[in-house]
Amino acid sequence: MRYYLIAGEASGDLHGANLMRALKERDTHAAFRYFGGDLMKAEGGELIKHYADMAFMGFVEVVFNLRTILNNLKFCKQDILTWKPDVLVLIDFPGFNLKIADFAKANNILVCYYISPKVWAWNQKRVLKIKKVVDHMFCILPFEVDFYKKWDMKVDYVGNPLLDAVSAFLPDQNFFQNNQLSDKPIIALLPGSRKQEITYLLPDMVAMVDQFPDYQFIIAGAPSFNLDFYKQFIEGNAIPVLFNCTYDLLQNAHAAIVASGTATLETAMFHVPQVVVYKGNAITIGIARALIQIRFISLVNLIMDKLVVKELIQGDYTTETVKTELDLLLHDAAYRTAMLQNYNELDIRMGSAGASAKTAGLIIQYAQKQ
Repeated sequence: MRYYLIAGEASGDLHGANLMRALKERDTHAAFRYFGGDLMKAEGGELIKHYADMAFMGFVEVVFNLRTILNNLKFCKQDILTWKPDVLVLIDFPGFNLKIADFAKANNILVCYYISPKVWAWNQKRVLKIKKVVDHMFCILPFEVDFYKKWDMKVDYVGNPLLDAVSAFLPDQNFFQNNQLSDKPIIALLPGSRKQEITYLLPDMVAMVDQFPDYQFIIAGAPSFNLDFYKQFIEGNAIPVLFNCTYDLLQNAHAAIVASGTATLETAMFHVPQVVVYKGNAITIGIARALIQIRFISLVNLIMDKLVVKELIQGDYTTETVKTELDLLLHDAAYRTAMLQNYNELDIRMGSAGASAKTAGLIIQYAQKQ
């Protein structure tokens, strides 16, 4: 069968690649065409547009890049019609993907949505739109099933694909040596994968270097940027930027400062004590705060339904607040132990690996019935 996938950011690229691998195992004639990234490209098929040209974060940023977004939408629609896939697989990225879903549904293309848009966080009435344009929704967070049930929408719960990625991870046994690192304990800096969030978040992360001289700080570089991009934020500090080895970094980290997003859950799965941070355009944040209907922004806290990891958002994210929280993570044994114990409970709630395989099986099943 012919599968057209759309992933608009780094996490979607990861999940898309794992899903493609699972589809190939079940469909020996699988053909892929997609918007995605390097991980999906490594699985074969044809990469049409890289997510680095699509990921705009926040309301204001979207407005400033509206022409590019509209051009991408127009191109994507035409490409789908030309290629005529058996199934369209949309991966998160709702601002773009729900418009494509509407278009595909109008053209009688089977629409499968992998990783639900966070409609439970804001604008919950978008479920009414989703019910009209999405044939099958595959959810990865357990509380999403109950949320959709309230709107009389049946979904498939497949588990979390991060479990697949982590279970398949093979640690680099010579990580320190291969990356020319010292023997100091590591504090991992994960500033995100988008230009805007890195620009907003990384300077205050870098400011921690002088505050904790007994530790070495290492930046997890996003694959869509190069070292020169990060140098403007390092400002002469000897901070390594490591690309394509985030899991190895987390495997060896003693603590972490993490941009809100998928990485917060990955960090917790590696049992690394963390502080979650987020900062953006002031207008964007103001609009978001008026619309968001949830207590937390990090996936760890959302899944646990309580405050497990500290969240420093917008004005609360400063050099001093990060220093205070990092000091607790590093030097307050009770504080650190409590977080790690909550991670153990999180492991139980997350369940076991297999999301990619289950989703692939359901997509093929639904497509064959079409």
